[in-house]
Amino acid sequence: MADPIWKALIAFAIVASLLVCSHASSDVPFIVAHKKASLNRLKSGAERVSVTIDIYNQGTSTAYDVSLADDSWPSDVFSVITGSTSKSWEKLDAGGILSHTFELEAKTKGVFAGEPAVIKFRIPTKAALQEAFSTPILPLDVLADRPPEKKFEWAKRLLAKYGSLISVISIVVLFVYLVATPSKSSGKGSKKKR
Repeated sequence: MADPIWKALIAFAIVASLLVCSHASSDVPFIVAHKKASLNRLKSGAERVSVTIDIYNQGTSTAYDVSLADDSWPSDVFSVITGSTSKSWEKLDAGGILSHTFELEAKTKGVFAGEPAVIKFRIPTKAALQEAFSTPILPLDVLADRPPEKKFEWAKRLLAKYGSLISVISIVVLFVYLVATPSKSSGKGSKKKR
Protein backbone atom coordinates (compact mmCIF):
# COMPACT_ATOMS: atom_id res chain seq x y z
CA MET A 1 0.00 0.00 0.00
CA ALA A 2 2.89 2.38 0.73
CA ASP A 3 4.53 1.50 -2.56
CA PRO A 4 2.08 3.43 -4.87
CA ILE A 5 2.23 6.50 -2.60
CA TRP A 6 6.04 6.57 -2.72
CA LYS A 7 6.01 6.14 -6.51
CA ALA A 8 3.59 9.06 -6.83
CA LEU A 9 5.72 11.24 -4.50
CA ILE A 10 8.90 10.41 -6.42
CA ALA A 11 7.21 11.15 -9.74
CA PHE A 12 5.91 14.45 -8.35
CA ALA A 13 9.40 15.37 -7.05
CA ILE A 14 10.97 14.63 -10.45
CA VAL A 15 8.36 16.72 -12.31
CA ALA A 16 8.74 19.58 -9.82
CA SER A 17 12.54 19.56 -10.09
CA LEU A 18 12.34 19.59 -13.89
CA LEU A 19 10.00 22.59 -13.77
CA VAL A 20 12.28 24.42 -11.34
CA CYS A 21 15.37 23.67 -13.46
CA SER A 22 13.69 24.81 -16.67
CA HIS A 23 12.58 28.04 -14.98
CA ALA A 24 16.02 28.71 -13.47
CA SER A 25 17.82 28.30 -16.78
CA SER A 26 15.51 30.59 -18.78
CA ASP A 27 16.96 33.68 -20.42
CA VAL A 28 16.13 36.62 -18.17
CA PRO A 29 18.05 39.68 -17.04
CA PHE A 30 18.93 39.89 -13.37
CA ILE A 31 19.40 43.51 -12.31
CA VAL A 32 21.57 44.42 -9.31
CA ALA A 33 21.98 48.08 -8.39
CA HIS A 34 24.37 49.68 -5.90
CA LYS A 35 23.74 53.20 -4.61
CA LYS A 36 26.47 55.10 -2.79
CA ALA A 37 26.62 58.65 -1.47
CA SER A 38 29.51 60.71 -0.14
CA LEU A 39 29.59 64.07 1.63
CA ASN A 40 31.89 66.86 0.50
CA ARG A 41 32.25 69.97 2.68
CA LEU A 42 33.06 73.16 0.75
CA LYS A 43 35.11 76.05 2.12
CA SER A 44 32.03 78.26 2.03
CA GLY A 45 30.44 76.02 4.67
CA ALA A 46 27.99 74.38 2.28
CA GLU A 47 27.93 70.62 1.94
CA ARG A 48 27.40 68.64 -1.23
CA VAL A 49 26.27 65.07 -1.58
CA SER A 50 27.67 63.10 -4.51
CA VAL A 51 25.41 60.15 -5.41
CA THR A 52 26.46 57.32 -7.73
CA ILE A 53 24.20 54.46 -8.77
CA ASP A 54 25.77 51.50 -10.58
CA ILE A 55 23.40 49.09 -12.36
CA TYR A 56 24.63 45.59 -13.23
CA ASN A 57 22.90 42.99 -15.41
CA GLN A 58 23.95 39.66 -13.91
CA GLY A 59 21.41 37.74 -16.00
CA THR A 60 21.74 35.91 -19.29
CA SER A 61 19.74 38.24 -21.55
CA THR A 62 19.45 41.93 -22.36
CA ALA A 63 17.20 44.29 -20.41
CA TYR A 64 15.47 46.92 -22.57
CA ASP A 65 14.10 50.40 -21.80
CA VAL A 66 16.03 50.65 -18.55
CA SER A 67 15.01 53.64 -16.43
CA LEU A 68 16.34 54.83 -13.10
CA ALA A 69 14.45 57.05 -10.65
CA ASP A 70 15.87 58.17 -7.31
CA ASP A 71 13.16 60.35 -5.78
CA SER A 72 14.29 59.90 -2.19
CA TRP A 73 15.90 63.37 -2.02
CA PRO A 74 13.28 65.90 -0.83
CA SER A 75 13.50 69.28 -2.57
CA ASP A 76 13.10 71.18 0.70
CA VAL A 77 16.29 69.55 2.06
CA PHE A 78 18.42 69.16 -1.11
CA SER A 79 18.81 71.00 -4.39
CA VAL A 80 20.20 69.32 -7.51
CA ILE A 81 23.50 70.94 -8.58
CA THR A 82 24.66 68.69 -11.44
CA GLY A 83 22.90 65.88 -13.27
CA SER A 84 19.40 64.67 -12.48
CA THR A 85 17.86 62.13 -10.15
CA SER A 86 16.47 60.10 -13.05
CA LYS A 87 17.93 58.67 -16.25
CA SER A 88 17.00 56.15 -18.92
CA TRP A 89 18.90 53.96 -21.31
CA GLU A 90 17.85 51.98 -24.38
CA LYS A 91 19.24 48.65 -23.14
CA LEU A 92 21.58 46.90 -20.73
CA ASP A 93 23.29 43.85 -22.19
CA ALA A 94 23.91 40.69 -20.19
CA GLY A 95 27.01 41.22 -18.05
CA GLY A 96 26.88 44.98 -18.71
CA ILE A 97 27.19 47.89 -16.31
CA LEU A 98 25.50 51.30 -16.37
CA SER A 99 26.41 54.15 -14.04
CA HIS A 100 24.71 57.42 -13.17
CA THR A 101 26.04 60.23 -10.97
CA PHE A 102 24.45 63.42 -9.72
CA GLU A 103 25.34 66.00 -7.11
CA LEU A 104 23.09 67.65 -4.54
CA GLU A 105 23.60 70.55 -2.16
CA ALA A 106 22.18 70.34 1.34
CA LYS A 107 19.91 73.17 2.48
CA THR A 108 19.23 72.08 6.04
CA LYS A 109 21.15 70.39 8.82
CA GLY A 110 20.25 66.91 10.04
CA VAL A 111 20.57 63.17 9.56
CA PHE A 112 19.20 61.85 6.28
CA ALA A 113 18.68 58.21 5.34
CA GLY A 114 17.84 57.78 1.66
CA GLU A 115 15.62 55.08 0.25
CA PRO A 116 16.66 52.70 -2.54
CA ALA A 117 16.48 53.92 -6.12
CA VAL A 118 13.94 52.24 -8.43
CA ILE A 119 15.07 50.65 -11.69
CA LYS A 120 12.42 49.66 -14.22
CA PHE A 121 13.17 47.55 -17.29
CA ARG A 122 11.46 45.47 -19.93
CA ILE A 123 12.10 41.90 -20.98
CA PRO A 124 10.92 40.73 -24.41
CA THR A 125 9.00 37.74 -23.00
CA LYS A 126 6.79 39.79 -20.63
CA ALA A 127 4.54 42.73 -21.35
CA ALA A 128 4.72 44.31 -17.89
CA LEU A 129 7.68 46.39 -16.80
CA GLN A 130 9.93 44.70 -14.28
CA GLU A 131 11.19 46.52 -11.18
CA ALA A 132 14.44 46.31 -9.25
CA PHE A 133 15.69 48.30 -6.26
CA SER A 134 19.15 49.56 -5.42
CA THR A 135 20.85 49.15 -2.10
CA PRO A 136 19.91 51.84 0.43
CA ILE A 137 22.55 54.28 1.64
CA LEU A 138 23.79 54.61 5.18
CA PRO A 139 22.44 57.61 7.11
CA LEU A 140 24.19 60.87 6.20
CA ASP A 141 24.84 63.49 8.87
CA VAL A 142 24.40 66.54 6.65
CA LEU A 143 25.94 69.85 7.72
CA ALA A 144 27.02 68.32 11.02
CA ASP A 145 29.37 70.16 13.33
CA ARG A 146 32.63 68.30 12.95
CA PRO A 147 35.60 69.04 15.19
CA PRO A 148 38.47 70.65 13.30
CA GLU A 149 41.13 68.22 12.21
CA LYS A 150 44.30 68.36 14.28
CA LYS A 151 47.38 69.82 12.61
CA PHE A 152 49.44 66.66 12.37
CA GLU A 153 46.58 64.20 12.03
CA TRP A 154 47.08 63.92 8.27
CA ALA A 155 50.82 63.36 8.76
CA LYS A 156 50.11 60.54 11.23
CA ARG A 157 47.71 58.91 8.78
CA LEU A 158 50.25 59.16 5.93
CA LEU A 159 53.03 57.82 8.12
CA ALA A 160 50.88 54.92 9.29
CA LYS A 161 49.86 54.11 5.73
CA TYR A 162 53.17 54.64 3.89
CA GLY A 163 55.78 54.57 6.71
CA SER A 164 57.29 51.20 5.85
CA LEU A 165 57.45 52.06 2.16
CA ILE A 166 59.20 55.37 2.88
CA SER A 167 61.78 53.69 5.13
CA VAL A 168 62.61 51.02 2.52
CA ILE A 169 62.96 53.61 -0.25
CA SER A 170 65.18 55.84 1.92
CA ILE A 171 67.47 52.90 2.80
CA VAL A 172 67.81 51.96 -0.89
CA VAL A 173 68.54 55.59 -1.86
CA LEU A 174 71.14 55.89 0.91
CA PHE A 175 72.81 52.65 -0.21
CA VAL A 176 72.93 53.80 -3.86
CA TYR A 177 74.34 57.16 -2.76
CA LEU A 178 77.09 55.51 -0.69
CA VAL A 179 78.05 53.15 -3.50
CA ALA A 180 77.94 55.78 -6.25
CA THR A 181 79.92 58.58 -4.56
CA PRO A 182 83.72 58.21 -4.45
CA SER A 183 85.43 57.95 -1.12
CA LYS A 184 87.29 61.11 -0.02
CA SER A 185 90.13 59.17 1.57
CA SER A 186 91.12 57.63 -1.75
CA GLY A 187 91.94 61.07 -3.23
CA LYS A 188 95.11 62.82 -1.82
CA GLY A 189 96.33 60.57 0.96
CA SER A 190 96.44 57.29 -0.92
CA LYS A 191 99.48 58.14 -3.02
CA LYS A 192 102.69 56.86 -1.46
CA LYS A 193 105.76 59.06 -1.58
CA ARG A 194 109.05 57.47 -2.52
